[in-house]
Amino acid sequence: MLAGVADTHTLIWYLYADPRLSPTAKRFIEAAAADGDQIGLSSITLIEMVYLIEKGRIASESFSRLAAVLEKPGSLFIEIVPDLRVARALSRIDPMAVPDMPDRIIAATALHMQAPIISKDGKIRLSSLATIW
Repeated sequence: MLAGVADTHTLIWYLYADPRLSPTAKRFIEAAAADGDQIGLSSITLIEMVYLIEKGRIASESFSRLAAVLEKPGSLFIEIVPDLRVARALSRIDPMAVPDMPDRIIAATALHMQAPIISKDGKIRLSSLATIW
């Protein structure tokens, strides 16, 4: 079962045991793992990670670390490819509430999957989306 959808920074902070990941988000992800559930990642997260590496904002091995996690059978994390259904869900997210397109795609992925989004992003948390932080 899909327990939630993580945004890019949530994923990075989880992979690196970064203290910026909230205790609530960490517990939620760990509970999903313990229950045999998965945490979804929009493909846009992979693209955003490449961008953040190019800008020098995250470690260069971050992408290969995530790829290794995704390639493991039974991985806690699963990639969700944006498709027509996610695009339709995107139209239900107010661009004034969540103006950043990668964030909107991740939020639309969560909305389509009927799962909460795991995010620190203030705009996402203030939106009507179910959010874990």
